[in-house]
Amino acid sequence: MKPNQREQEILEQLHAFQSELSVEELAKRFDVSPLTIRRDLDRLENDKAILRTHGGCVLRASVESSYHQRVALNFELKQAIGRAAARELKPGDVILLNDGSTPFHLAPHLGDIGKLSVYTTSLAVIPVLSRFSSVRLYLLGGEYHTEMNYIAGSMTEQTLEGLHFDVVFLGTDAVDAKGNCLVLDPDIARLTEIMLRRGTRRILLADHTKVGANAHAVYGRLSDFNVWYTTPSISAADLRHFSQQTNVKVVSL
Repeated sequence: MKPNQREQEILEQLHAFQSELSVEELAKRFDVSPLTIRRDLDRLENDKAILRTHGGCVLRASVESSYHQRVALNFELKQAIGRAAARELKPGDVILLNDGSTPFHLAPHLGDIGKLSVYTTSLAVIPVLSRFSSVRLYLLGGEYHTEMNYIAGSMTEQTLEGLHFDVVFLGTDAVDAKGNCLVLDPDIARLTEIMLRRGTRRILLADHTKVGANAHAVYGRLSDFNVWYTTPSISAADLRHFSQQTNVKVVSL
């Protein structure tokens, strides 16, 4: 793994876990020497992305929130989804990335694709994407929601109605047996439904734990998506059921 790629993944883990990571822990995760990790951390500190601690590092202005708890949940599964989904893109694409905890994990893999225009409602991806000179980042205006670190509301909806995207990446809180995609908040369901309509290609990023999870506000169906990236623990029966019922291409990593 190249140093800049490893540094991006260190940042991703710091943003997800919102806690201190030690040099020894990072060296073990990346299968490199502690000296290599210290050099990575030196560069990140020089970029003012992290603060060094005795034996490790933390993010600058680290904030614990419900959003970051969701990002950290099933971290490695979501990371694999983000890495695979990045292969859907080509230089010059204009994409929309919503504020879901799984779409967050796509952001660190956008730097090596080439020039991209990325629109998002997620404030959490700003420190990740701002490091990529090839990414032109646009924040959709609206009301700031502190706990979940996103922008939403009628202003956001109006802005989206005037835009169109080559690829839209969305998460979901749940997928029910009928193939409905659901979220916990009806207002977010409306916003996500608008996002879904604005893409030429629509890609769902949701690990297997979302199948049968609790949520009540429907924003779309699996049949509205071109591809669904999920994880191997989804059962073979569920895979057959959703593929036959909705015709969505299911990619189980």
